[in-house]
This record gives sequence, structure tokens and C-alpha cells, in this order.
Amino acid sequence: MKRPGILLVDDDAALRELITLRLEANGFRVDAVDSGEAALAQLALARPDAVLTDMQMAGMDGMALFRAIHARDPALPVIVLTAHGTIPDAVAATQQGLFGYLTKPYDAPTLIDLLKRATRLAGSGPEAGDDDWRSEIVTASPAMDALLAEARLAAQSEASLLIQGESGTGKELLARAIHRASPRHGKPFVAINCGAIPAELLESELFGHVKGAFTGAGRDHAGLFLSANGGTVFLDEIGDMPPPLQVKLLRVLQEGEVRPVGSTETRAVDVRILSATHRDLEAAIAGGEFREDLYYRLNVVGLTLPPLRERREDIPLLARHFLAALTGKYSRRIHGFAPDALDMLTAADWPGNIRQLQNALEQCVALCTTSTIPASLVARALRDKPAEIQPLAEARAAFERDYLITLLKLTRGQVSEVARLAGRNRTEVYRLLQRHGLSPALFQERDETA
Repeated sequence: MKRPGILLVDDDAALRELITLRLEANGFRVDAVDSGEAALAQLALARPDAVLTDMQMAGMDGMALFRAIHARDPALPVIVLTAHGTIPDAVAATQQGLFGYLTKPYDAPTLIDLLKRATRLAGSGPEAGDDDWRSEIVTASPAMDALLAEARLAAQSEASLLIQGESGTGKELLARAIHRASPRHGKPFVAINCGAIPAELLESELFGHVKGAFTGAGRDHAGLFLSANGGTVFLDEIGDMPPPLQVKLLRVLQEGEVRPVGSTETRAVDVRILSATHRDLEAAIAGGEFREDLYYRLNVVGLTLPPLRERREDIPLLARHFLAALTGKYSRRIHGFAPDALDMLTAADWPGNIRQLQNALEQCVALCTTSTIPASLVARALRDKPAEIQPLAEARAAFERDYLITLLKLTRGQVSEVARLAGRNRTEVYRLLQRHGLSPALFQERDETA
């Protein structure tokens, strides 16, 4: 089982080493830094399962660090070690989302217990199980890791959840993962696309009908809500639901009852509702197309899936994942992508997101006659649309940063070696590293398995 990771932040080197030894002895994996600024840089590289920080530090203190972390990743548990004089600040912060605090000198067993509870809540503790619930979601993106951590927290509750994002980002896939991580995982998961069924039939599909309720209703029909009793109902494209049906859905949410079409009796139903849309529901409310009261009932917890262009590090992973599945489907022996083909896939904008990427790769596999997919087939699948051209200054800055990161990784953060490989003097290299916010210390002797 993966050891839960802790980011330890303390400017006292001796205390930092002592805490690290105690945490590692209790089964945690520890990354230790000496300042809040270094902690934020570390978080950009990898997401831990919890953060343990001192309150009083030079520069950014523990409270400022907590606020910065909470703003970008509210699901990441943060614990502070505080002196008695700052207890009121820590208590106030718990009301804003701080997971917990301990006073100095701290009690080691209490600290270990608090961290175990924090990592268990985050889904990585010794009792949290494995990642089977999210096994269908292929990602190495920090943004997606943060979103999935939040989704796992939300899965444990009974709150209605609204997933927003562009078409093709994987909203139903995330809904299914949330169902698997929820206490209802052994019960049915029923999905329906509210925009794909004619308005006059949607009510019957959702709530059922009785025999003779309308022409063609030759028998009773339970409907999806009753079929999913005890489980989860996923309403995709909820923004396309007709206004009259929105009223009836609101009643189901409020009363926990459905009334089949043509019936005078209601039936109790116990379901959790997950919904999704690519539409701007707040704009739809302003335009009178969506009920505001229903919106707040559905959006108790909101998650927004990033478009594929904002998680480009996932494109090669997804491409290889789809290639493995498609070569089996088409019985082809294709072993990978030509380098320029993979570069073209990574640079594309993908307005249709993951669904478009999968369709493009299916076309490539169907037409490929070689052992690797060439760039020409990728260009054809993309309809020869060129990748967006960056301004020269942006392209140069991006190249500089990627080049420096590559050298820092190769040299394990040794600036003299970076300067030698780059053919520049140390002063110029330091100036470039500062310009791009890169710290050599982050790359020195990093645990490659972390």
C-alpha cells in the first residue's frame, strides 16, 4: 500500500529532522522544507496527502501558507503547530477549513493520530483502501489530483453534486467514480442524458408511468428514479431539462417522493443525485431558462473538470491508454507514436476534449499501416488544423523554463553542472533560474519514487 505523503514545513532544522524521523517511523513519507515559499514551490511539483506546518516562521507564516494552500486546493488537509500565543488564530482558521492544530511542545502520539485521520480523510491513509474507485480516470495532472481528492471527500456525504465542464471532459466518468467511492457503491448507478430524450418522454423515463397514462403505455413503467432506489441517479446535461420538469425534479429533491405519470399516488424513493452540464447555469438562471432554487439544490457541492488543453501532461498518457484499447479492437500491431505525432497531439487545442482525442486516435488506428502512428495521420484526424502559434516571447520563455528544468533534473540541481551543459556562466544561470522561479534545491537528491 502506498505510504501517505506529508509535506513538513518548519524553519527549525533540528525540529524538522526530529519530526521527519518520527513520521517516517510511523509509516509516512515526508518531504521537508524550511519556509512557506518553498512549500508552495514543492506543492507545484507534487501533491502530498497532508501538510504539517509551523505557525511562526520567517517570511510567510503558517497562517499565510494555510490560506494560500486552501485557496488553490481546499481539499488538502493542513495542520499547524502553534505556540500558546497564537492559539486564537489557529482556532479562527479551523472555521475557515484548517484541519487541526497542536500546541508546542507537541505530543507525538497525538500528532501521529491527527495525521492518520487527515490522510485517511484525503483517501491515502492506512484504512482508506486503494484507488480502484478512480481507476478509469487516467491522469498525472496536479489539477486533476486535487479535483479527485475533493471528489472523494464529497463522495462520502449524501450532498447533491454538480459537475461542470466542457463537452467531452469526462463528467460521467467522474460521476461513476464518485458513486464507486460512496457508501452507495453496492447499489445501482443510473445515468440519463436530459438533452437526448424528447421533453414529452423525459418525465416518464425519470419518474415512470402507469398503464394507460398515455397512448402506447401498455404496462406500468417504474422509471429511473425507482430503478436506482438506494443508489445514485446521474442527470447529464441537466441544463437542457425543460422548465416544467425542473419543478417536478425540485419536488423529488425536497420530498424524497416520485409520482409516476398518470398516477394519483406518490412513491418514496431514496437516491443521491449527481448532475452535470457544459452550460453556464448562472447565465441560464438570469435568462429565465433554469430555476434558481433547483440550481442551489443540485449544486450543494460543485466540481469543475478542467479542459484537456489545461492538463496537457495527460495527453500522452491518454493517447497511449486509448491506443492500447483500440489496437485490440482493430487487431492491429501498432506499438506507439512517431515523436512528431505525439508532439502534434500534445500541442492541439482539443475543443472536444478527451472524447475528441479518443475519436481522433480511433481514426488513426483504423487507417494506420505502419508499426507507429505517423504525424500525417494525426494531422488528418485533426483536419489539418495547425496548433495555435504562441507569440515569440511566450514560446522563448516556455522553452527556457523547460530547458532549465531538464538540466536541473539531469544534474540533480547542481548549478555548476547546469552552467557547463548550457555553455553559460553560473551568474547567468542563477539569473535565469530566478526569472523562472526555479530553485535548484528542489531537484537535489529527490526521491524519484515520491
